[in-house]
Amino acid sequence: MKQLQKLSLGLLIGVAAACTTQPQGGQPGMAGQVREYQVMAVKPQTITLTKDYPATLQGKQTVEIRPRVAGYIDEILVDEGAFVRKGQVLFRLNANDLQASVRSAEAQVKVAEAQVVASQINLDKTKPLVAKDIISQFELESAESNLKASQAQLAQAKANLENAKANLQYTVITSPTDGMIGTFPYRVGSLVSSAIAQPLTTVSNTSEMHAYFAMNEKEFLALTKSLEGKTIQEKLAVIPAVQLLLADQSVYGQSGNLETASGIVDQQTGSVNIRAAFPNPEGLLRSGGSGSVRIPQQIDAALVVPQQATFELQNKHFVYVVGAENKVRSTPIEVLSGNLKDIYVVTGGLQEGDQVVVEGIATLRNDMPVQPKLVEAGSPATGPSAGNQVNN
Repeated sequence: MKQLQKLSLGLLIGVAAACTTQPQGGQPGMAGQVREYQVMAVKPQTITLTKDYPATLQGKQTVEIRPRVAGYIDEILVDEGAFVRKGQVLFRLNANDLQASVRSAEAQVKVAEAQVVASQINLDKTKPLVAKDIISQFELESAESNLKASQAQLAQAKANLENAKANLQYTVITSPTDGMIGTFPYRVGSLVSSAIAQPLTTVSNTSEMHAYFAMNEKEFLALTKSLEGKTIQEKLAVIPAVQLLLADQSVYGQSGNLETASGIVDQQTGSVNIRAAFPNPEGLLRSGGSGSVRIPQQIDAALVVPQQATFELQNKHFVYVVGAENKVRSTPIEVLSGNLKDIYVVTGGLQEGDQVVVEGIATLRNDMPVQPKLVEAGSPATGPSAGNQVNN
């Protein structure tokens, strides 16, 4: 009796398993039905891609302030980080020694002037005596030579005086340009000279900031070779405005432009150095700062698929394309390199009009029949719409 009960229980389990067996393409409990999947018809779109390049910031003009004469710092008339105007006094050096040098030079000028006067008098006395043959011609030539020597000594004394006055003026150190003051490695009382290792400070003209960044040779050629213009500057000028990402990843409020690129490729890094310029009317940007330059690149006829519609296998990207009899097949695709947000720009493997499954791809297998439901690009299932800006 027990054996009969076990046999009956086994038959019931087998029948239940047979009833729940899932046909190919169906779902558990939905025998004979084909599941509906959302698909997108691939078509050319206009899209703007952007790429960020780490950059360092420098003011349009950065000047090191160094003393031209030796002396002790008597006064520092500005503070670190202050904005100064061209000609504004920054430092005063002790001028006592140089003032004494000026007074000494003035005295030498007076001595030389007196010597010229004496030499002139002697010449005036000698000329009539020579004319009367009282003294020889040699005496006249000697007097003329003495006068010329005195005049030369006077010229040298005046030059020494001008030099002493200039050195005295150099004790007042002014700003050569408008800009922001840097740090002060020397304080009041420090002895400084033109040979000091560090400058007294720097003045950076930050009304316009330069962002320097590097781009590898391949990317640079791809960016510029199709642009109009005979020179690199002309080609860069037609590139749309670029953006600057600050150190906190916020976007700077002023857009900029690419100005120039280095004429050589760095052999060690294989990159080209490029300069972008950004206005800085509020002084938010500082020399020595960091950020990233974001460059836009418009693609007029791009085939775009959502990243969620793709899967990777052996470092290759695949999508499921709906083919004949609504059966799907996995298709390898080539995409632009880089970590694009939400989408891939397809460069190979798909053609216009191909229908790509955009959701539930983990449940698909080759030759599996589906019921396609066409959705438009830009819907929640397909990600960003055409023309959206995408970062990589």
